[in-house]
Amino acid sequence: MTDTPPAGGQPATPAPQPSVDLPAGAVDAPEGPPARLWDRMRDDPQYAPEHLALEAVRRLGPEAVQWVGRARAEQPGVSADALADQAARKFVNLARLSGAVSGVAGLPGAVIDVGVLAWTQARMVLHIAAAYDIDPLHSDRATDLLVLQRVHKVAESARLALGVAAGRERADALFGLGGERPLGRVMLQLGIRLAQMAGVRAAKRMVAKIVPGAAIVLGTWANSSATKDLAQRSRALYRSRGSAVPEPRRP
Repeated sequence: MTDTPPAGGQPATPAPQPSVDLPAGAVDAPEGPPARLWDRMRDDPQYAPEHLALEAVRRLGPEAVQWVGRARAEQPGVSADALADQAARKFVNLARLSGAVSGVAGLPGAVIDVGVLAWTQARMVLHIAAAYDIDPLHSDRATDLLVLQRVHKVAESARLALGVAAGRERADALFGLGGERPLGRVMLQLGIRLAQMAGVRAAKRMVAKIVPGAAIVLGTWANSSATKDLAQRSRALYRSRGSAVPEPRRP
């Protein structure tokens, strides 16, 4: 697998990521979206899942490539199913922790938590793709993320939305189109869109962050359940593609 330009025609220049050793002994803390992505999603909350999917392929795809190469070197003869199971277990464990990662109550904490969960789930999907020799750097992985995470029902609508998000990203970089909008309304819209992507009902997450102690309990159950379901869908999709002719690179 080699580097592939992501959707939107921009070169992939991922920041260095910490290694992911699978299987792991202790469960490390879940990582959240980079600060620049938070800014982008806040400025364009309607397309927050699309922005997250595009950035995940850029930043997390290389990590998945490195992991699968290292895992196969350390475990000669390991099957694709076994590698996918290792990735699923790792990231389901991380998802359990993301329900209380922010330590912040109320709406801001809820938005951070679902953003971290959606990012963790994207990492898992890309690792599972790599386990089945499906290129995690390919621009189609952003489409897969949106369909697997049920933001879009079909690939065609996901690709269209990704194209819109990529265009807005370029326009904002050139002209600064973010604008000033009421922060509360933006945060609510952003939270709902990210909760939809992460498979967690937004209303439950908002309530949990307001009731002391509830966030940890609800977060542990809801996050792991949603992530397990996503892992099953991802394994089914990429297992069916694993023996197919490699997909062509997109310019």
